[in-house]
Amino acid sequence: MSKIKKILIKTKRQVFSEIIGNNPSIFQGEGLEFVELREYQYGDDVKKIDWYVSAKMQKPYVKIYREERELNIVIVSLLSGSVNFGSKKLKIDTIAETAAILAFSAIKNGDLFSSLIFTDSLKDFIKPTKQYFAVRRALERILSFNPLGQKIDSKNLVNYLFERIRRRSIIFLIGDFLDPIDLKLISRKHEIIALIVRDKLEEEPPDLGFISLIDPVKLIQGNTDLNSKTSKSVKKEIYRNDHALYSHFRKNRIRFTKIYTHEEPFVKLSKLFIGK
Repeated sequence: MSKIKKILIKTKRQVFSEIIGNNPSIFQGEGLEFVELREYQYGDDVKKIDWYVSAKMQKPYVKIYREERELNIVIVSLLSGSVNFGSKKLKIDTIAETAAILAFSAIKNGDLFSSLIFTDSLKDFIKPTKQYFAVRRALERILSFNPLGQKIDSKNLVNYLFERIRRRSIIFLIGDFLDPIDLKLISRKHEIIALIVRDKLEEEPPDLGFISLIDPVKLIQGNTDLNSKTSKSVKKEIYRNDHALYSHFRKNRIRFTKIYTHEEPFVKLSKLFIGK
């Protein structure tokens, strides 16, 4: 059985037979009446101006509201070179499985979902849909994508999401988040949920001595002495990165969780959304 078929069967069964699939409020965000931000037009209520976004964009933007309750779910897979790594399972496989769970959950809840692959720019896009076949298509495109040599440009990512996704959405960013990212601007327009996919081995590297490594982003090969001192340095850098990342998320009211490659994404998502 192909990897794609296995993931489809597994995730569909989880979503449609377990708690996460039967909970109609899984994707409920805050203030769903807020639809989008758009440029100020003559006659708009000045009280609706978002002054932070306006200052950032150098022109006035206003918040638009309506009664529409159908949610728009946007699933963004951040496929840098570093996701092509894993001791038990590749991070890109975990990202694909997580994306499938989210897509099936959106369909179960009667909501639209779209799937994007982003690195330094948009690499793939599946337009908003409620169709089951689109989940398979999204999986195929994620798993067939070659992330080696790819680097995430977070500034381009934020600009794209801000300018292209006009309707108020719940945006899931799925990646390893090993580089700094500023989501403050986009978090004021959309609800952002960050799903951090990691492998235990990269956070706690063992003492392997002299080994040859290839940088999956720069595609440069080199030798290094992976001793206890080096391992401690790596752990310290990861901790520093994550401390800043979590602080940024909390400050901007971004929900997040970390999913390791040896864990079940379904279980972690259940705990994030419904506390079980």
